[in-house]
Amino acid sequence: MAVRAIVVSLRPKQWIKNGFVFAALLFSKRFLDLPSLVLAVLAFVAFCLVTSAGYLLNDLVDIREDRAHPIKSKRPLAAGLLDKGTAGVIAGVLLAAGLALATSVNGLFLLAALAYAALQTLYTLRLKHVVILDIFAVAAGFMIRVVAGGLAIRVAISDWLIVCTALLSLFLAMGKRRHELVTLDEQAAAHRPILREYSTPLLDQMISVVTSSTLVAYCLYTISDATAAKFGTRDLVLTIPFVLYGIFRYLYLIHKKGSGGSPEELIIGDLPLLASVFLWMLTAAAVIYAR
Repeated sequence: MAVRAIVVSLRPKQWIKNGFVFAALLFSKRFLDLPSLVLAVLAFVAFCLVTSAGYLLNDLVDIREDRAHPIKSKRPLAAGLLDKGTAGVIAGVLLAAGLALATSVNGLFLLAALAYAALQTLYTLRLKHVVILDIFAVAAGFMIRVVAGGLAIRVAISDWLIVCTALLSLFLAMGKRRHELVTLDEQAAAHRPILREYSTPLLDQMISVVTSSTLVAYCLYTISDATAAKFGTRDLVLTIPFVLYGIFRYLYLIHKKGSGGSPEELIIGDLPLLASVFLWMLTAAAVIYAR
């Protein structure tokens, strides 16, 4: 039971978020380059270790609030299945292991991993209690992952990739806040005080703005002259339908099915959404590596 409690506390399902470190590998046309692929995999594992350490810290800090949440109360720490001392030690070991592995990649990647760990700690202790900045902090975490992936294999990250990543992560973060607000209803502020600063109409407006911006930014990226020159083709526009469908499907699940609390579980658990992500990756890879 103790081992299972530890594994659950590491939130392995959320490691899918660390897949953003592979973005630079895909768009730099180095996915088939073995040394670069190995470095990217090491970067991914390092971030999994660092993020799991952060999740444990978050659970330690939020243990009282989590016990009042219908879903989070089942987390090992909140449920009393894992004691605080053990969780603290494991968090420290994971962080040290993650940073040690980051060191083996290269110095710049280590700095990115340290920046992410610092942001995660700051978010847990303070930023998640500051309206709007809490959402921006979540988005910044995804951006650091993308930049770190580029630093790991020593390639420049395009401005388009950073902008699209930032907008998409804001979209996911706002959807998560909306789900918390709707699910917890009158108990929302008791669980997470910052939720009293939001309302469903406000978040719907913010999501609408970010959704439009994400789609426009991605479309402009696919048709830009710089993109065509980099990949030697304008066929990346073929990926636009999958992005459109994926975002609209996600909005449907948020508004009609009451989902969105856990983006990674939603993507994995919804077959149409998972299919759109897979087809986007397959089409993008085919376009990028066909020449």
